[in-house]
Amino acid sequence: MINSVLPPEVAAVSVFGDLSTLAGHGLFPAEAATIARSVPRRRAEFTTVRLCARRALDKLGVPPVPLVPGKRGAVEWPAGVTGSMTHCTGFRAAAVARSEVAASLGIDAERNEPLPEGILEVISLPRERASVAALARQRPDVHWDRLLFSAKESVFKTWYPLTRRELDFTEAELQFDLGSSTFSARLLTPGPVVAGRRHGTLSGRWTVGRGFVLTAIVLPA
Repeated sequence: MINSVLPPEVAAVSVFGDLSTLAGHGLFPAEAATIARSVPRRRAEFTTVRLCARRALDKLGVPPVPLVPGKRGAVEWPAGVTGSMTHCTGFRAAAVARSEVAASLGIDAERNEPLPEGILEVISLPRERASVAALARQRPDVHWDRLLFSAKESVFKTWYPLTRRELDFTEAELQFDLGSSTFSARLLTPGPVVAGRRHGTLSGRWTVGRGFVLTAIVLPA
């Protein structure tokens, strides 16, 4: 499912549920230490998404390495690789690409369910709220508030490895295209510089299916 929002040069693996009933099985010691005191559900999702990442890296011919979360959950990928991971209830995925192909990428998955009351007002700008209301009238099967949240998560996951700075939800204004299943994020703060060019807009793709919304951004190198 994740491959539908990614170009073919990005290697991705996704699963519904968990790959192993033994949480922690297949982890490096440094990874296992990170979740040693976590509840079983957290250990299971942590384990599965890293097994997905190792399978994705294997598609690139890259041997497995520890993927230990740092600040804001960002991991250090192997040299020459950029990547992103996501997990929500019932779904885990990882995507990786060679650095000469993608400067950064971000993926996110969420249940296709309404956001909790009051959250939309926190994560969105007035024009975004008007937009998702209009889109909901055209595609009522999609919870556009949740899709907006997911897309902003993908924006942050793409942004952070390049800048190592926080990005508030209201510092990117998103627009969705219903026909092409794409979205654009206009950054309301100076964007990241890649190969001497500052990017003020990030573009991505979205899809909905099997009870989930998925979003992805791949910033070319």
